[in-house]
Amino acid sequence: MLTKPRFSYLEVLLWTRWELLGLLVFTAVVTAFHAVFDWTFLRLPWAPVAVVGTAVAFIVGFQNNAAYDRIWEARKIWGGVVNTSRTWAMQVLDMVSAEHAKGEITDEELHQHHHDLIHRHVAWLAALRHAMRAARPWEDFRTERTNRALQKEIHIPERVSSLEDDLFHCLPDDDWDVVEKRTNKAAAILTCQSSHLRRLKEQGLLWEFSFLHLQGLLEEMFTLQGKSERIKNFPYPRQYATVSYQFVRLFLLSLPFAMVPEFVSIGLELAPTWPQVAPHFVWAAIPVTTLVGWLFHTMERIGRVGENPFEGSINDVPISTIARGIEIDLRQMLDEDPEHIPRPFPVLHDTQM
Repeated sequence: MLTKPRFSYLEVLLWTRWELLGLLVFTAVVTAFHAVFDWTFLRLPWAPVAVVGTAVAFIVGFQNNAAYDRIWEARKIWGGVVNTSRTWAMQVLDMVSAEHAKGEITDEELHQHHHDLIHRHVAWLAALRHAMRAARPWEDFRTERTNRALQKEIHIPERVSSLEDDLFHCLPDDDWDVVEKRTNKAAAILTCQSSHLRRLKEQGLLWEFSFLHLQGLLEEMFTLQGKSERIKNFPYPRQYATVSYQFVRLFLLSLPFAMVPEFVSIGLELAPTWPQVAPHFVWAAIPVTTLVGWLFHTMERIGRVGENPFEGSINDVPISTIARGIEIDLRQMLDEDPEHIPRPFPVLHDTQM
């Protein structure tokens, strides 16, 4: 089934409207200098500008490829989070049992252990997604005017509720003192999970082999968390990002001074056969030059936004939706009352966050 793309042509135009307007005005001014004031000295040879454009195209292409690789890696990491989370819940429910308990244990106590282990995992998901949404100095999505306007129209759960509010409903009371003192709350929650498993093993509620297997799942969660943190905390190399950003702007500034004289020359060639069109043909440089500059700028901006797949743009990995989907699955596995299970996060403008 075909679905609507997350970014339509109109939305791209609206997203880059201020840059498009700036390019249009700048090109119109240069064209007016040539057509009205006859300032023909405002020109650059086409050959060096074309060489710069070729170099910029390679740099922007490299940036977009690198940004896509970061997004795809982030998606694979959170796909691993989905699989590991479901495996965790399934094996907690099956392996934590009273079959070899060293004392009397009621069904309610056993269910409470299941509840704590699974809800603590939901708390880990909440802590991890909040950590991934935290702002970093090199992330510039929220600095752009159109990006700020766009974020007001979509639902980013981590901008609506705090981490403490999300943890309050799923973190056992005994863990609060441990977690709230730690900077890395997701890692602290996994540490609490490990301590809980050790206590269950000592009580005979967890067989030795099962204990080692569940500890292996915790190790896998630490690995996935570390991979996600690596993408979040290690940006696309600034030297490449800065060079790409500056070279695109250098190309955009030089482009009208090379394109407009070319249209003047074409107009002179048209004079013998199209005498009425030829004097005004130079004005065609405005839409053509604006379009070429807009394409280069938009591709650079797409790559710049894609460098950080967790900051909250509409094409980022939807970690909030993924985490909420896992929470729903796990709480249904606990046979909780459907009225107490949260609903999926809203999808606004065909965008999941």
